[in-house]
This record gives sequence, structure tokens and C-alpha cells, in this order.
Amino acid sequence: MHYRIILRILGILLMVFSLTMIPPAIVSHIYKDGVYSIFYLCLAITFTTGLMFWLPAYNVKAELRTRDGFVVTVMFWLVLSIFGSIPFVLSQVPHLTIVDAVFESMSGLTTTGATVITGIDELPKSILYYRQQLQWLGGMGIIVLAVAILPMLGIGGMQLYRAETPGPVKDSKLTPRITETAKALWYIYATLTILCTLSFWAAGMTFFDALTHSFATVAIGGFSTHDASIGYFDSQLIEMIAVFFMLISAANFGLHFFAWRRKSISHYWQDPEIKFFIYTLFLTILVSVTILYITGLYNIGGAVRDSIFMVVSIATTTGFATTDFSSWPTVLPFMLILTAFAGGCAGSTAGGMKIIRVLLIFKQGHREIKRLVHPNAVFAVKLSNKPVAEKVLQAVWGFFSVYMFVFVIMLLAIMATGIDQITAWSSVAATLNNLGPGLGDVAANYGGLNDTAKWILCFSMLLGRLEVFTLLILFTPTFWKR
Repeated sequence: MHYRIILRILGILLMVFSLTMIPPAIVSHIYKDGVYSIFYLCLAITFTTGLMFWLPAYNVKAELRTRDGFVVTVMFWLVLSIFGSIPFVLSQVPHLTIVDAVFESMSGLTTTGATVITGIDELPKSILYYRQQLQWLGGMGIIVLAVAILPMLGIGGMQLYRAETPGPVKDSKLTPRITETAKALWYIYATLTILCTLSFWAAGMTFFDALTHSFATVAIGGFSTHDASIGYFDSQLIEMIAVFFMLISAANFGLHFFAWRRKSISHYWQDPEIKFFIYTLFLTILVSVTILYITGLYNIGGAVRDSIFMVVSIATTTGFATTDFSSWPTVLPFMLILTAFAGGCAGSTAGGMKIIRVLLIFKQGHREIKRLVHPNAVFAVKLSNKPVAEKVLQAVWGFFSVYMFVFVIMLLAIMATGIDQITAWSSVAATLNNLGPGLGDVAANYGGLNDTAKWILCFSMLLGRLEVFTLLILFTPTFWKR
């Protein structure tokens, strides 16, 4: 383990992150909300700490190995979440406790979108901007992690993309090619953000709302500058723009990379994960429309409109809302949160287990049924007519088992703090899948939970964002042995 090189990277990371305090300070000057001094102070604190980390190891030259990559990846979100919470603690509106500030910061950077804040419409513009910016920065970090790093680390079957995604996918070390990959992904991510901003602005949002909501949409975060979320605008056009960009952002950014490089989109229709994703969304929307209509809660037009938006928002783990889905009849609220367990595609900003894993589990289940009928036959699990390696299938099953085991443990831990079953189940589901909104007491916000539950849910957000294994491996003695 190269501790000094890890320290140097964290120092650089903090110094770079300190510069992200400048845009909200500028927003504070523009809107004259008086918060700019807090962001300058946070800049100084974060930069100085980063400098102290960097100076003792600035001249260390060593190659970052896979084991170091796990530590750096975990520390990326953990350290930035801690330092990202400082403005919330120092600001008078909202003046959050340490646990609430860390919860809000962690929720933003992991693009979960769960909030402890009420009265969002009354917050200073700079604080509103800062919350949205946290999600945008976290979303980019997720893309680099999912497309360039996790396939190489082999996390839970993501080595399936070794031959298909850009980056150092055939090497056992983190090489400078990650820089090349990250640069291309930044271009794509920034382009989507600009297009989303211009679309929202043209549809009737103010430029401030358009920019901040594009941050949350492309990052699949779900934070909004209004308590009513997207429902505040009451615009079908804005909702459909959001749906379009949520779908784009929930697709594998490796596919976007190839579309950008090859100037073609034909490969999207050939991707089995995309096709399964669209099929799942269509089926869920159909069930939702049917139930909302036959129960008389909506007319057919309203049922279609709200179903499309809420299903896409929840299934992609964005968490935007146009209505309170927790009050929908019968099985719908439970069904929608279940779709978040699948989440979006691998290599996207979405949370959840990822569609590709769900698809492979489904195919494996189908294979086992055929084996019962023909016990001596050999059946291969295939994607795009290509057999999937058994070690990948085993990794997917291993990931699914650990994911469910972690969910149960987190659920029991939350219930042990005195939270009721519905709130506990949905809060763990919403944070582990980086969704945000839940049911029961967390349908609107998480401010009413006790501090212990909030710390547990912070850990749950980090687990979900880091694909579980990346974090859990640090708790094994084997990892730390030489």
C-alpha cells in the first residue's frame, strides 16, 4: 500500500475541490444574499488542509496499484462529503447540525437526493446553487468510477465491460489512460449539461433554475431549488425534457463515448442492457397508468403524464417529483421503489444494482429452469449472442447476494433506532439505491429521523454509490495484509 501517494492524491483532490467554492460565492455576489464570506472561508479551510496533505508527499513517485485504487475511490466520497458539509454548518440559513450537514453533503455527492432541509424555496441562492453543484460534481465522479475504474477492479461482474469500455480495462494497474478516458467523459457530461440547461431555459425556466436543475438531471441526483421539485413548474414540456435527459444519463456512458467517437448511434439499439431497460420502463409505466386510471384517481391523460415522469424518475434513481407517489393506490408506491433496486445501466450516473446485473440474473434463472428439464445439456448465458464467462456470472450472483444481505442488515439497524417498518424499509432502499424519496416519514424529507438513523443512512448512501464491494473490502483483514 502506497500511503504517501494516497495522501498526495487526497491533498490534490482537496485543493481542487476547494476551488468549487468559487462559483457559489459568485452566485452570492450576483444575488446579494450575503453568504459569499462563508464560501471563501470554506475555500481557505479546504485548500489549506489539502496543502498539508500534499506537501509531505509532493515529490513521491510511485505507480498507483489496484489496492490503492480502492482506498482512493472510497476516500474520494468520504473526504469530500465531510469538507462539502462545512458551508451547511457555517451558514445561518440553513444552519444545520453536523450530522444533518454531512447527510446533505453525502446525499449531494452520491447523487442520492435525500434531503433534511425544509423550506427550500426560502434558501439563499448561493446555497441552492451549491447543493445542485455537489450533485453535478458527484455525478462526474461516478462516471469515471463506473466506466474507467470499476471494470478494471472487477467489482461485482463489471469486468464484463473490460473489452467494451474505454480506459485501462486490460491492465492490473491504474494507468494514465484513465486521464484520457476522464477527459472524454468530461466533454460528454458537460455537453449534456449545457444542452439540458438550454432546453429547460427555452421551456420557460429561469436561467438559474435551468442551470441548477440540469446539474441534478444529468447527475441523476434529484435535488431541486423548490420544495415541490419539478412539480413547481407545472409544465408538461419541462417534464418531458427532464424525462429525456434522465434516460440519456441513465444509459451507459461508454455507449455515449462510442457515439461521440464514431459519430453513430446504431450501437444503442444493439445493446441488450438498453433494450431490457426500455422494456422494463414501458411495462412499469403500463401497469402504473392502468392502476391510476381504473382506481379513478386520474383521467387517462393525467395518468399517462404522471406515470411516465414518476416511473422514469424513480427507476433511474433520480428522485424528481411532480406528485406525491407515496400516496398512490395499491401496490404502486412499493413497485416504484422496487424498480430503483434495478436502477439504470452500468456506467451511468444512476444508482441501484444496475440493469445489466438484473438481466444476467434473469438469464441465469431461465438457464436453471432449462437445466431441470435437460439435466445433461450445456446451456450458455449469452448477451448479444456472445457467451458470458462463468466467473462473471458468479461475480454477479455474489454481488446480488451481498447487496441483499447488506440491505437486510441496514434495515434492521434502522428499525433498531425506533423507526417504523415502512419508513425503515423505504429509507434504506432509497439511500442504498441512491434514489432519495421514500415512503412513510421520509416521503417528503429525512429531517424527522433521529441522528443515529441519519449516520446509518449516510453509510448506506456510500455503500450504494461505491457498488458495495468497494467499501466492504476495506473492512476485511485480507485487504490490509502485505
